[in-house]
Amino acid sequence: MRHSVIENPCHACMPLGAILAFKGIQGAMVIIHGSQGCSTYMRRHISEHYNEPIDVASSSITEPGTIYGGSVHLKKGLDHLIQVYHPELIGILSTCLAETIGEDIARIAAEYTVERDMGAYPLVSVPTPGYGGGHSEGYFLAVRHIIARIARPVPKHHRINVIVPHLTPAEVREIKRIMDLMGVDYILCPDYSETLDSPFARPYQKIAGGGTSLQELAMMGGASATIEMSRCVETHLSPGRYLAGTFEVPLYNSPVPVGIEATDLFVNLLKELTGQPLPDVLQRERGRLLDGMIDSHKYNAEGRAVIFGDPDMVLAVSSICMENGIVPAVAASGVHSKALELEMQTLTAGRTDVATVTETDLAVIRDLAVKAEANIAIGHSDGRYLTEREGIPLVRLGFPIHDRVGGQRLVSVGYAGTMMLLDRITNCLLDSKLSAYRPRMLKKYYSEPSGKF
Repeated sequence: MRHSVIENPCHACMPLGAILAFKGIQGAMVIIHGSQGCSTYMRRHISEHYNEPIDVASSSITEPGTIYGGSVHLKKGLDHLIQVYHPELIGILSTCLAETIGEDIARIAAEYTVERDMGAYPLVSVPTPGYGGGHSEGYFLAVRHIIARIARPVPKHHRINVIVPHLTPAEVREIKRIMDLMGVDYILCPDYSETLDSPFARPYQKIAGGGTSLQELAMMGGASATIEMSRCVETHLSPGRYLAGTFEVPLYNSPVPVGIEATDLFVNLLKELTGQPLPDVLQRERGRLLDGMIDSHKYNAEGRAVIFGDPDMVLAVSSICMENGIVPAVAASGVHSKALELEMQTLTAGRTDVATVTETDLAVIRDLAVKAEANIAIGHSDGRYLTEREGIPLVRLGFPIHDRVGGQRLVSVGYAGTMMLLDRITNCLLDSKLSAYRPRMLKKYYSEPSGKF
């Protein structure tokens, strides 16, 4: 669904998502080729969600650089970045301004490498104009470029590549816990489980510890398989497609493991690839989830949800809603995603009370939510607009969460995470119903014609 104007956008810009991907690489630092305001906005936006210091360098193009070209600014910015941070890898991201004036960041990076005699030092340039897509697209594009730059044709080995979409750091830790319990030898990329949720420590580190190492990235070309946790990533953005096409690494597209069916698919795929059984602890967690679904189904049957955010998150939440009797009345994403539309058709086959829209904004989502008589919203903090204007309660999920603390610690994946998300959704429905029940009954049966009680 496209309009000539975006009112109250439902997504962030492309370079912001690329920054998040680079934060999952060990020793990586990012520089934005554009105006100073771009990097300032992105630092603030990311740090408010993760409550962590986020360093992003900028080439700080000024008016003369806009007219005559900004390569000098970018090279000077790279000099300062290396002097201050001493990174193992540098990501170079473009912006609306840089792309509009025709800056070739790949060429500038190549020139810089020769001029500074840097040899094989990894500079990874990613074209990310803000108008080129949303943050979820920038995230996957950056991961693909990182792997394309670092992965090598190494001998085949038994490790499994696991490529995660934009989850919370706590969710990445949960994915790793599941695989560790099953004895899986994996390379997870990007791994920001520690870099974007690091413990308090002294002395302060300019670049947080953790992340996927360059050695692990180099080995991804020889892996026995790649599990890409996305059903909505476009082919040209897919890191898994790159590994399959370049190194013939078998690719398995798995949905984000939210909900019992999607989590079953993930753990069964791990069992198939490794031959490892499902551990008792995960079997017990699955049983508790089933018990929780039984406990809450009588309340969830009244739910009509409006779901918005990244395409993979929208699909995952719609799936858990369908499993638990909640109608995903509106499933919406601010970015273009034909795959989301097709997956939602399959998920809701036969239903006529579900609307799926992409390339949309919160103004359109609001209208659809009112029309669908939605009584719960599930998505990022910008959805508080639906609560303020229409009284639809919001379960905060995804990125960004700016009006609550702990967004980086929310867990919705795996059996245990699904249970926590389901409890939040059910309790939101209960709170909405019980807090309004007595006033509604009083008004309906005991109000005087004048409107007074």
